[in-house]
Amino acid sequence: MRHYHLPDAVRAAEAPLLASLPDGALMRRAAYGLARVCAAELAARTGGVAGRRVTLLVGSGDNGGDALFAGAYLRRRSVAVEAVLLAPDRAHPAGLAAFRRAGGRVATAPDRPDLVVDGIVGISGRGSLRPDAARIVDAIEAPIVAADTPSGVDVRTGIVHGPAVTAAVTVAFGALKPVHALAPARCGRVESIDIGLSLGPGDLRSLDDADVAALWPVPGAADDKYSLGVLGVVAGGATYPGAAVLATGSAIRATSGMVRYAGTARDAVLAAWPEAVASDDLATAGRVQAWAVGPGMGVDGAAADRLARGLDLDLPTVLDADALTLLAEHPGLLAGRTAPTVLTPHAGEFARLAGPVGNDRVAAAREAAREFDATVLLKGHVTVVAGPDGRVVVDTAGSSWAATPGSGDVLTGIIGKLLASGLGPLDAAACAARVHGLAAARAADGAPTHASAISAAVPDVLCELLRR
Repeated sequence: MRHYHLPDAVRAAEAPLLASLPDGALMRRAAYGLARVCAAELAARTGGVAGRRVTLLVGSGDNGGDALFAGAYLRRRSVAVEAVLLAPDRAHPAGLAAFRRAGGRVATAPDRPDLVVDGIVGISGRGSLRPDAARIVDAIEAPIVAADTPSGVDVRTGIVHGPAVTAAVTVAFGALKPVHALAPARCGRVESIDIGLSLGPGDLRSLDDADVAALWPVPGAADDKYSLGVLGVVAGGATYPGAAVLATGSAIRATSGMVRYAGTARDAVLAAWPEAVASDDLATAGRVQAWAVGPGMGVDGAAADRLARGLDLDLPTVLDADALTLLAEHPGLLAGRTAPTVLTPHAGEFARLAGPVGNDRVAAAREAAREFDATVLLKGHVTVVAGPDGRVVVDTAGSSWAATPGSGDVLTGIIGKLLASGLGPLDAAACAARVHGLAAARAADGAPTHASAISAAVPDVLCELLRR
């Protein structure tokens, strides 16, 4: 599991080390790690290290110092290093002295570098790049290695308000920060350098493959189709029968337990999934441990009645698509529920439920989770899952190929089946989001894909995860 820490927590963890270590020792640890990553990047991209050219973009403060000390280490490996000082009067004195002693050269602009190091601003920086830095960055063609965070990208939210660095690699010093999860396109590959910080749980966390494998329900010797969890699916109709087929199918593929379908797309569901148990209405669906409600069910009075009856059963429930539209119109539908509820809006659905997402997706999801007393899965290239207790999991396995019609129906079925199997709502949503993202990437394999292919890839993804 990865934890992402806010700047204040990182600075608090640095304080005792700064007090106990010789002056500059912590910065040199970070700089050595940065230089090591830069050297490996040079070797991978150019076939060597000695004789290659590196430009440092040096701002004021400690981040510029990290870059300068890293430049001094690279000089020891016979790299030609130049430093462009964006604030010459405020460059880190000790770092600049070490850089010059090592033979580094101060320049006014990059001179055909093989690699550029972004040391413009650190974790305290806010806002976009200033005009002089923006002009230099805009003209760079070489890959950029960002020191700790890419300059101009908000450390807390990953938002970009103007000119900013797009890094090929970001070297995180001591701890991962929210930007590393929330702005993957700006950070590139993230390399974490241990500098000796002692930190507790982060403000955000993400699940890795091992976490998902440990949480995923698997059958034991005494299990049967009922003990593994029975999910009820309320989805689809005359207009969108495919939504019922996709949600039911992904639930069947996600675990070995039973799936009961309740709705007017009964014939379409049984034609595609004969192993499903289907009825025309949730009143005759039979006993279930959880419900998945909403995809393609419609938003008329009959659909609103089905949603209300499903929620009144007070079982763990995931709501998506049309169910979210109905909930926005009738927010009192969740009143009195004690069982877990998972809401899975995209940005448009979120706006109808709780107002515009805004720049801080984590804060928006947290607030909505508190307001609705539900787990909120805010879809996106980076999916944010927030619980009503304030805990947040970000999914870093997202794929743009998952943005295809019916993809959300697949995700709904997976979440529902995990709820039926007994997982808590935050774990169910987070595990499902990761498997869904991995399945989308597998189905696409670098080319356009579709929801049925994403659903079909789920068993293969689970096979890989569980075998590990």
